[in-house]
Amino acid sequence: LLCILKGSITFMGDLMKKLHVPVEIDCMKVSSYGSGTKSGGTVKIILDIDRPDISSCDFLIIEDIIDSGNTLSYLTGYLMHKGARSVRTCTLLDKPSRRVVDFTPDYRGIEIPDEFVVGYGLDYAEKYRTLPFVGILKPEIYLK
Repeated sequence: LLCILKGSITFMGDLMKKLHVPVEIDCMKVSSYGSGTKSGGTVKIILDIDRPDISSCDFLIIEDIIDSGNTLSYLTGYLMHKGARSVRTCTLLDKPSRRVVDFTPDYRGIEIPDEFVVGYGLDYAEKYRTLPFVGILKPEIYLK
């Protein structure tokens, strides 16, 4: 399992409790948001996986939410270019109406409308991440 920090750590923690197969865990930290509410389009790797050879690895990337599709599209290509045996993707939330690239996750929890959501690992400017549910953030909070 490859956890995309910080947002998907809660989802991955719950997901791996339901898996009945042995897995190894890795983490990456990437950004395409900054502190705003719209994806910037440019993916920046802040923390890479700590494995020199991934040629025998089958990755399942765990993501909290897909908006534009840029991040998971980039990471899938990045890992395959580094030599991964396979790469699949799993997201808790999916906003296909926001896609700017042709990307479909292998596994998807819930399709949601184009609203800014927080909680259960999702944040706005590092706030609301620890809410025990996913909720829609009022626009007056982020349109200041």
